[in-house]
Amino acid sequence: MANKLQSMDELFKGRHFEREIIILCVRWYLRYKLSLRDLAEMMAERGLVLAHTTIMRWVQRFVPDFEKRWNRFARKAGRSWRVDETYVKIRGQWTYLYRAVDREGQTVEFRLSANRDVKAAKAFFRKALKTQGRAPVSITLDGYAASHRAVRELPAQCARWKDTLLRSSKYLNNMIEQDHRGVNSRINPMLGFKVFDHAAVTIAGVELLHRIRKGQFNLGRLRLRGQAAPTIWNAVLSA
Repeated sequence: MANKLQSMDELFKGRHFEREIIILCVRWYLRYKLSLRDLAEMMAERGLVLAHTTIMRWVQRFVPDFEKRWNRFARKAGRSWRVDETYVKIRGQWTYLYRAVDREGQTVEFRLSANRDVKAAKAFFRKALKTQGRAPVSITLDGYAASHRAVRELPAQCARWKDTLLRSSKYLNNMIEQDHRGVNSRINPMLGFKVFDHAAVTIAGVELLHRIRKGQFNLGRLRLRGQAAPTIWNAVLSA
């Protein structure tokens, strides 16, 4: 099976540090307002000497795999979407992070784009449809014309969008703007990204931790009630 996940032993094979340390560093970096050097210092206090660049490489190497493993337990979001874009600076240039939440504030999807136009908006909506497996009943946007045009043109390209209602409401979109803050509060202290692909991976990790904090995963079959984060992560990644 082409998409079969590696075993945990295979995933961490050849690493100089135990997998628990790698998972901890990646998790803390994505969740808390820590620089890579802060985290390296904290590990040094535990007797673990590692370079901040090592943690950076761990983030790039393991976030895509962690995301796949957690997504096996993801709950579907609701079908009333609030969509907006926020800004991320990469090598001194602004890029655009498309994001959507449902009416309960649950994350629907996200996508980092170098551009803010009709093509970028459509790419975001196609990604969201693939993730959720169903089109929304409604999409609420702000007044940005390109996103409105993208939604209006989607039904001609895919019939699954034909019953989706397009709305424009600054009031209803307050929810997504508030949700941006939870992601931006972690991204902004990262002191700027230098490479687009690295930014995309790191943001995917930040979004993953944001979804975990919002309880968007059904872990009932793993019987982890009351367990601490390290135990939960180990169970999810190993399942």
